[in-house]
Amino acid sequence: MVDFHRHSVKGLAGPGGLRYPYGMRIEIVSDVICPWCFIGKRRLEQAMAQRPDIEFEIGWRPFQLNPDMPREGADRKSYLEAKFGGPARAKEIYARVAAEGAKENIAFDFEGIKRTPNTLAAHSTLRWALSAGVQNALKERLFRLYFLEGQDIGDHQVLADAAAAEGMDGALVKTLLDEGRDADVIEDEDRMARELGITGVPFFIFERRYGVPGAQTPDVLLQVIDKIATEPPEANQD
Repeated sequence: MVDFHRHSVKGLAGPGGLRYPYGMRIEIVSDVICPWCFIGKRRLEQAMAQRPDIEFEIGWRPFQLNPDMPREGADRKSYLEAKFGGPARAKEIYARVAAEGAKENIAFDFEGIKRTPNTLAAHSTLRWALSAGVQNALKERLFRLYFLEGQDIGDHQVLADAAAAEGMDGALVKTLLDEGRDADVIEDEDRMARELGITGVPFFIFERRYGVPGAQTPDVLLQVIDKIATEPPEANQD
Protein backbone atom coordinates (compact mmCIF):
# COMPACT_ATOMS: atom_id res chain seq x y z
CA MET A 1 0.00 0.00 0.00
CA VAL A 2 1.28 3.43 -0.93
CA ASP A 3 2.30 5.72 1.91
CA PHE A 4 -0.30 8.38 1.20
CA HIS A 5 -1.13 11.06 3.70
CA ARG A 6 -4.33 12.29 5.27
CA HIS A 7 -4.79 15.80 3.90
CA SER A 8 -5.67 18.69 6.17
CA VAL A 9 -8.81 19.75 4.26
CA LYS A 10 -11.90 17.53 4.44
CA GLY A 11 -13.45 16.40 1.19
CA LEU A 12 -16.81 16.16 -0.48
CA ALA A 13 -19.42 13.58 0.39
CA GLY A 14 -20.67 11.01 -2.08
CA PRO A 15 -23.34 8.32 -1.78
CA GLY A 16 -23.83 4.75 -2.82
CA GLY A 17 -21.97 1.57 -4.14
CA LEU A 18 -18.62 2.73 -5.31
CA ARG A 19 -19.57 5.76 -3.36
CA TYR A 20 -18.90 8.49 -5.92
CA PRO A 21 -21.31 7.97 -8.85
CA TYR A 22 -21.64 11.75 -9.09
CA GLY A 23 -17.94 12.46 -9.17
CA MET A 24 -14.70 11.96 -7.27
CA ARG A 25 -12.71 15.16 -6.96
CA ILE A 26 -8.99 14.97 -7.65
CA GLU A 27 -6.92 18.13 -7.47
CA ILE A 28 -3.35 18.19 -8.72
CA VAL A 29 -0.88 20.75 -7.45
CA SER A 30 1.38 21.26 -10.43
CA ASP A 31 3.51 23.55 -12.53
CA VAL A 32 3.14 23.71 -16.30
CA ILE A 33 6.91 23.39 -16.79
CA CYS A 34 7.19 20.28 -14.62
CA PRO A 35 7.82 17.21 -16.82
CA TRP A 36 6.90 14.85 -13.99
CA CYS A 37 3.52 16.59 -13.83
CA PHE A 38 2.92 15.72 -17.49
CA ILE A 39 3.91 12.11 -16.77
CA GLY A 40 1.73 12.13 -13.66
CA LYS A 41 -1.24 13.33 -15.70
CA ARG A 42 -0.87 10.39 -18.08
CA ARG A 43 -0.62 7.92 -15.21
CA LEU A 44 -3.68 9.35 -13.51
CA GLU A 45 -5.60 9.05 -16.78
CA GLN A 46 -4.66 5.37 -16.95
CA ALA A 47 -5.86 4.84 -13.39
CA MET A 48 -9.16 6.61 -14.02
CA ALA A 49 -9.74 4.58 -17.18
CA GLN A 50 -9.76 1.45 -15.01
CA ARG A 51 -12.67 2.80 -12.96
CA PRO A 52 -15.26 3.73 -15.62
CA ASP A 53 -18.11 3.68 -13.07
CA ILE A 54 -16.65 6.70 -11.28
CA GLU A 55 -17.10 10.15 -12.80
CA PHE A 56 -13.92 12.02 -11.96
CA GLU A 57 -13.65 15.76 -11.56
CA ILE A 58 -10.12 17.02 -12.14
CA GLY A 59 -8.80 20.38 -10.98
CA TRP A 60 -5.32 21.88 -11.27
CA ARG A 61 -3.80 24.03 -8.53
CA PRO A 62 -0.79 26.29 -9.06
CA PHE A 63 2.75 25.74 -7.89
CA GLN A 64 5.81 27.59 -9.16
CA LEU A 65 8.97 25.56 -9.48
CA ASN A 66 10.82 28.85 -9.95
CA PRO A 67 8.98 31.46 -7.86
CA ASP A 68 11.86 33.92 -8.26
CA MET A 69 11.94 33.69 -12.06
CA PRO A 70 11.78 37.14 -13.73
CA ARG A 71 8.40 37.85 -15.29
CA GLU A 72 9.97 37.74 -18.75
CA GLY A 73 11.45 34.30 -18.11
CA ALA A 74 15.03 33.29 -18.79
CA ASP A 75 17.18 31.90 -21.55
CA ARG A 76 17.06 28.12 -21.21
CA LYS A 77 20.83 27.68 -21.39
CA SER A 78 21.37 30.23 -18.61
CA TYR A 79 18.64 28.60 -16.55
CA LEU A 80 20.22 25.15 -16.85
CA GLU A 81 23.62 26.58 -15.93
CA ALA A 82 22.19 28.09 -12.75
CA LYS A 83 20.01 25.13 -11.77
CA PHE A 84 22.16 22.15 -12.72
CA GLY A 85 25.63 23.58 -13.19
CA GLY A 86 25.47 23.29 -16.95
CA PRO A 87 23.84 21.44 -19.86
CA ALA A 88 25.79 18.19 -19.34
CA ARG A 89 24.27 17.54 -15.93
CA ALA A 90 20.87 18.69 -17.18
CA LYS A 91 21.10 16.28 -20.11
CA GLU A 92 21.80 13.41 -17.72
CA ILE A 93 18.81 14.29 -15.55
CA TYR A 94 16.44 14.87 -18.44
CA ALA A 95 17.47 11.61 -20.10
CA ARG A 96 15.84 9.76 -17.21
CA VAL A 97 12.73 11.94 -17.44
CA ALA A 98 12.55 11.37 -21.20
CA ALA A 99 12.80 7.61 -20.69
CA GLU A 100 9.90 7.68 -18.24
CA GLY A 101 7.95 9.93 -20.58
CA ALA A 102 8.45 7.52 -23.47
CA LYS A 103 6.73 4.81 -21.41
CA GLU A 104 3.68 7.08 -21.33
CA ASN A 105 3.95 7.98 -25.05
CA ILE A 106 5.25 11.47 -24.29
CA ALA A 107 8.00 12.47 -26.71
CA PHE A 108 9.73 15.14 -24.64
CA ASP A 109 11.84 17.53 -26.73
CA PHE A 110 13.96 19.21 -24.08
CA GLU A 111 16.46 20.39 -26.68
CA GLY A 112 13.69 22.34 -28.39
CA ILE A 113 12.95 24.48 -25.33
CA LYS A 114 14.74 27.82 -25.73
CA ARG A 115 13.24 29.78 -22.82
CA THR A 116 12.17 28.83 -19.32
CA PRO A 117 9.13 30.96 -18.53
CA ASN A 118 7.77 32.53 -15.41
CA THR A 119 4.55 30.54 -15.00
CA LEU A 120 2.34 33.08 -13.22
CA ALA A 121 0.54 34.01 -16.43
CA ALA A 122 0.01 30.38 -17.39
CA HIS A 123 -1.47 29.62 -13.98
CA SER A 124 -3.75 32.66 -14.24
CA THR A 125 -4.99 31.43 -17.61
CA LEU A 126 -5.64 27.99 -16.14
CA ARG A 127 -7.57 29.61 -13.31
CA TRP A 128 -9.89 31.29 -15.79
CA ALA A 129 -10.13 28.07 -17.79
CA LEU A 130 -11.66 26.38 -14.75
CA SER A 131 -14.62 28.76 -14.91
CA ALA A 132 -14.88 28.09 -18.65
CA GLY A 133 -14.95 24.34 -18.04
CA VAL A 134 -11.81 23.66 -20.09
CA GLN A 135 -9.06 23.66 -17.47
CA ASN A 136 -7.96 20.06 -17.97
CA ALA A 137 -7.92 20.46 -21.75
CA LEU A 138 -5.90 23.67 -21.51
CA LYS A 139 -3.44 22.05 -19.11
CA GLU A 140 -2.84 19.31 -21.69
CA ARG A 141 -2.39 21.89 -24.43
CA LEU A 142 0.14 23.90 -22.41
CA PHE A 143 2.12 20.77 -21.59
CA ARG A 144 2.25 19.95 -25.29
CA LEU A 145 3.16 23.47 -26.36
CA TYR A 146 6.05 23.60 -23.93
CA PHE A 147 7.46 20.09 -23.87
CA LEU A 148 6.72 18.94 -27.41
CA GLU A 149 6.81 22.16 -29.43
CA GLY A 150 9.20 24.32 -27.39
CA GLN A 151 6.87 27.31 -27.28
CA ASP A 152 7.25 30.05 -24.69
CA ILE A 153 4.20 29.58 -22.47
CA GLY A 154 5.12 32.70 -20.53
CA ASP A 155 4.28 34.75 -23.62
CA HIS A 156 0.83 36.31 -23.26
CA GLN A 157 -0.06 35.88 -26.91
CA VAL A 158 0.88 32.19 -26.85
CA LEU A 159 -1.35 31.74 -23.81
CA ALA A 160 -4.20 33.71 -25.36
CA ASP A 161 -4.01 31.62 -28.52
CA ALA A 162 -3.99 28.41 -26.47
CA ALA A 163 -7.02 29.60 -24.52
CA ALA A 164 -8.84 30.53 -27.74
CA ALA A 165 -8.13 27.06 -29.15
CA GLU A 166 -10.05 25.66 -26.17
CA GLY A 167 -13.03 27.94 -26.77
CA MET A 168 -12.13 30.82 -24.46
CA ASP A 169 -12.10 34.48 -25.45
CA GLY A 170 -8.48 34.85 -26.51
CA ALA A 171 -8.58 38.63 -26.79
CA LEU A 172 -9.97 38.95 -23.27
CA VAL A 173 -7.37 36.53 -21.91
CA LYS A 174 -4.60 38.60 -23.51
CA THR A 175 -5.99 41.80 -21.99
CA LEU A 176 -6.27 40.28 -18.53
CA LEU A 177 -2.76 38.86 -18.72
CA ASP A 178 -1.34 42.20 -19.83
CA GLU A 179 -3.05 43.79 -16.82
CA GLY A 180 -1.55 41.18 -14.49
CA ARG A 181 -5.01 40.15 -13.35
CA ASP A 182 -5.08 37.47 -10.62
CA ALA A 183 -1.28 37.18 -10.38
CA ASP A 184 -1.56 37.94 -6.68
CA VAL A 185 -4.17 35.20 -6.29
CA ILE A 186 -1.84 32.67 -7.90
CA GLU A 187 1.01 33.71 -5.65
CA ASP A 188 -1.26 33.29 -2.61
CA GLU A 189 -2.31 29.80 -3.72
CA ASP A 190 1.31 28.85 -4.34
CA ARG A 191 2.17 30.06 -0.85
CA MET A 192 -0.73 28.12 0.64
CA ALA A 193 0.47 24.91 -1.01
CA ARG A 194 3.89 25.36 0.59
CA GLU A 195 2.33 26.09 3.97
CA LEU A 196 0.47 22.76 3.67
CA GLY A 197 3.88 21.10 3.35
CA ILE A 198 3.91 20.57 -0.40
CA THR A 199 7.51 20.98 -1.54
CA GLY A 200 7.42 19.22 -4.90
CA VAL A 201 5.01 18.46 -7.70
CA PRO A 202 2.92 16.78 -8.86
CA PHE A 203 0.97 16.38 -5.64
CA PHE A 204 -2.42 14.68 -5.91
CA ILE A 205 -5.21 15.57 -3.47
CA PHE A 206 -8.10 13.09 -3.44
CA GLU A 207 -11.41 14.47 -2.16
CA ARG A 208 -9.40 16.99 -0.12
CA ARG A 209 -8.64 14.21 2.35
CA TYR A 210 -5.70 12.20 1.02
CA GLY A 211 -2.51 13.57 -0.49
CA VAL A 212 -0.15 11.58 -2.71
CA PRO A 213 3.20 13.08 -3.76
CA GLY A 214 4.99 12.40 -7.02
CA ALA A 215 4.22 10.93 -10.44
CA GLN A 216 3.02 7.64 -9.01
CA THR A 217 2.15 4.62 -11.13
CA PRO A 218 -1.48 3.94 -12.07
CA ASP A 219 -1.59 1.03 -9.61
CA VAL A 220 -0.59 3.29 -6.73
CA LEU A 221 -3.18 5.90 -7.67
CA LEU A 222 -5.81 3.17 -7.93
CA GLN A 223 -5.10 2.15 -4.35
CA VAL A 224 -6.16 5.59 -3.19
CA ILE A 225 -9.16 5.79 -5.51
CA ASP A 226 -10.41 2.42 -4.31
CA LYS A 227 -9.84 3.24 -0.66
CA ILE A 228 -11.98 6.36 -0.92
CA ALA A 229 -14.64 4.68 -3.07
CA THR A 230 -15.13 1.86 -0.56
CA GLU A 231 -14.95 3.81 2.68
CA PRO A 232 -18.08 3.72 4.89
CA PRO A 233 -20.58 6.47 4.06
CA GLU A 234 -20.03 8.22 7.35
CA ALA A 235 -16.36 8.67 6.51
CA ASN A 236 -17.38 10.76 3.51
CA GLN A 237 -19.39 13.33 5.42
CA ASP A 238 -18.11 16.87 6.10
